[in-house]
This record gives sequence, structure tokens and C-alpha cells, in this order.
Amino acid sequence: MEYFVCGAMVYRPLLNLVVGCSDLSTLQTENLQHAALSAEQACFPFLIRVKEQSVEGLLLSDLTEAELERLTFFSNCIGGEAGPYDGMGTSKIIAYWSVVADQKTAQDHDADLWVQNWSAIALEAAQEIMGYFRLRSASEVRAGLQMILLRAHARVEAATGVPANVRSAKESNQVDIVHQDSPHAGYFVTRDFSLRHPTFAGGQSPIVRREVFVATDAAIVLPYDPVNDRVMLVEQFRMGPFGRGDVRPWMLEPVAGRIDPGETPESTARRECEEEAGLTLHRLEKISSHYSSPGCSTEYFHLFLGVCDLPNLDQGQGGLDAEHEDIRTHVLPFDQAMDLLTTGEADNGPLVLSLLWLARERERLRSAA
Repeated sequence: MEYFVCGAMVYRPLLNLVVGCSDLSTLQTENLQHAALSAEQACFPFLIRVKEQSVEGLLLSDLTEAELERLTFFSNCIGGEAGPYDGMGTSKIIAYWSVVADQKTAQDHDADLWVQNWSAIALEAAQEIMGYFRLRSASEVRAGLQMILLRAHARVEAATGVPANVRSAKESNQVDIVHQDSPHAGYFVTRDFSLRHPTFAGGQSPIVRREVFVATDAAIVLPYDPVNDRVMLVEQFRMGPFGRGDVRPWMLEPVAGRIDPGETPESTARRECEEEAGLTLHRLEKISSHYSSPGCSTEYFHLFLGVCDLPNLDQGQGGLDAEHEDIRTHVLPFDQAMDLLTTGEADNGPLVLSLLWLARERERLRSAA
């Protein structure tokens, strides 16, 4: 039996990682007929049945039982299911067909462009997915695929680093990981490390155990109308304060959202303003990029001020029903917004930081309006 792979899986580093072997017996096949790749998932394009189209890929032969098990697990995790390529059960070639995509989403696949835009994210995502091999079911992993991709995107972005003019120039590859585990893998993930790290005195630390809450990157934007000198805040129920035991777990915050794979922080900021508040921004001003709580969380914020026109409404509604968002918006004059700092009602980092930045830059923004 031969197995047909295409799209992302023809990228050899990804294929080798998934199958767990670097010397597969492969040959370039002629096009698989009556098939196409779907645009529904850009990182891992789905194989779908479409008449009068074709897909080029690789045929894998002489797979061991373990290699085939790994390939099938990964394919199931990203939404594929093994089936004969001709759809009639007469072929000796097995392909992994999408169980979720619609044939109307078919599009041409540019392999070079995919490598440029998606290969790094795909490798990070596959690393996490294959870490669940024989530990979790493919259906469980598939249910969390979007968050896996978000975490992969964050890891790729983190690899660029920031300047080390004052801080140590030591890098993460100098940390010796003795053991790593993921005791919880749901919507979020926790990771448990036993590791040694370089010390400022020289040499390595003793083995220490550390736990980290693995989140994603997020874009956060404070909408500001410089002509009318007012800001918009969103209010919603938040699990952080609730989990801490806060008597009032409804938070006033800037607009915020997780950065989707392939998105820039700026495009996420604009998208979230439209989704949560119905706002179209004129421009964005960068405030900062920073970790939210570096002692225990990977969550990373890109904070902006969004220049816009704000409605003459004290309160409004926002959010997406599909995401079960229950959001109330507040439009406040600048002075009233700053009073939130004095009273303590502004009690989350992004709101405090963005208001302080606005206070510093307000005169410039208003004079340019």
C-alpha cells in the first residue's frame, strides 16, 4: 500500500517530524486526480474531492507500522481521514481526505509561499501535536487545534527576541531541559520543567523545577477620539479576577483579542475593534510589546492606541455571539477615564499602562487631529 501526502506534508522537515524518520522511501507522484486543496486552513491545507482538478504530492511506500500510526494520528488531528484516492475502494493508494472542509473552498497551493509564511508555525504546531501521540485521542487534539496553532505562532514570534543592551545576552538554547511534561492540556496548557540555567556568577544552576502557564500572544488597543477627547472601554466577565476570588470579576479594559496564526498584531487590533466595538480605526500608535506576567505565564501583549471617531453613546453592546462574548462598551471623557486610576477601578495592567501613555501623548494627538 502507498500513502499520498500533499500540501504542507510535502515539506520534508514537517514530514520527517510527523513520521519520525528522515530516510523515507518517497517518490514524486503524478497529480492525484479529482482532488484539490482547501483554503479553510492555511497552515495545514485540507485535501478535498473536486472533479476536474488535481493535486501534486508525494507517495510514501514501505512505511513501518509505527510510521503509519504516527502519520495517521497527525492527519486525523488536523482534520484528515484515510481513504482510497479514487473514492471507490479499488485503489492501492491511500490519501488523507478532509472530514470538515467544503469543496467550494478549493484553491491553488503555492508551495514556496507556504514555506515562507507557514512552515515555521507548522513545525511548532506539529511538535506539540506529536507530543500527544499515544497520550491523547486525535479527536481531543483536533478540538484544540486552533489554540495549538496560536501557541505555535507565539513561539515563532518569540524566536526573534529583543535587544540585550542592558539585560544578559544569554539565550534559551543555553538552558538544559532535564525533563518536560504537560500535566494539563485543555484550552490552555501548563508545562512542568526540570531544568538548569546559566547563572550570573558563571556555570549552571542546580536542577530546578518550574511550571509555566502557556497562553498566546494578544493585541490590545485603547480606542481614542482626539477631536472629542474621549476613550472607549469594554466591560466583560473575566476568569482571572473570578478565579482569584474578586468580588467584582467584571473588568473595564481596552479592546483585546488573541493574534491568529498568520496575523500581525496590527491587523488583530483592527479586527477586534470591529468585532467587539463596531469601530473602524483611522490609525494605530504603538504603546508597547511586553509579557503580562513573566514569572509564570507565556502570555505576550502588543499594546496600541487606536485613533478613531467614537459614537455619542455612554454605553453600548459588542462582541461576537459565536464566541459567547457578552460585552458592554463605555465611552468616557478623558478626565473621567483618568479618574479610574485614582479610584483604583482601573485595575488591570493594559488599561493602566494605556491611560498613562495617553496622558503623556494627549497634547500631541489632539493638536494633530
